[in-house]
Amino acid sequence: VMHEGIYSTRLGLKGIPGAAEETMVSRDLILAEITGSKYHVAHLSTRRSLENLRKAKSRGLRVTAEVTPHHFALTDSAVADYDTNAKMNPPLRSADDVAAIVEGISDGTIDAIASDHAPHHINLKMLEFDRAPFGITGMETAVGLALTKLQLSITRLIELFSINPQKIMKVAPWGLFEGSDADLTVLDLNRTWTFDVNQSRSRSRNSPFHGWPMKGKAVGTIVGGKLVFQDRA
Repeated sequence: VMHEGIYSTRLGLKGIPGAAEETMVSRDLILAEITGSKYHVAHLSTRRSLENLRKAKSRGLRVTAEVTPHHFALTDSAVADYDTNAKMNPPLRSADDVAAIVEGISDGTIDAIASDHAPHHINLKMLEFDRAPFGITGMETAVGLALTKLQLSITRLIELFSINPQKIMKVAPWGLFEGSDADLTVLDLNRTWTFDVNQSRSRSRNSPFHGWPMKGKAVGTIVGGKLVFQDRA
């Protein structure tokens, strides 16, 4: 139910080893090479998976990968007090894995960041760790965590959150040009704020980032040319 390591041993919880992910990623990369097909790794979380992906890209394989904000912002130590808000799948990994993920984002091995938004009712998250569901809310904190924890240019931020996901999912091309409907998010890169789950717009409160100070925030959303969200704080 969490990463297999020192914390799972201390807490007496069943561990999910990094090898569980790495063997599947390695197998799929081999199949992608044999068949010449495209392959996308969702929620990559370990150093070895990243290294295998990097080697596959260097050989010209048509492979892409995404990571989540919690996998570059937290380690498995977040579970030390049995906090089910830090229970997710894949689980939070070691500090070495986190360092590798950050490196992969910086050098371009990682193509996208996905929020992995998975809301759950508080009654479910209050269950025993083994029984509580996997997942956390991630929509409201994704951009703030990326701008706070990573050294990203605005160009790279847009690539990770918007342009590359569009290409991976083959979404119809879009852009800002005369006559088009605006579909965009307005960012305040200098806004400093503290995430408060009690003021979250989600119906759920299952986030391990309550009380975290962040820099950079989405302050407006325009869909189809209409303003659908505005942060008036």
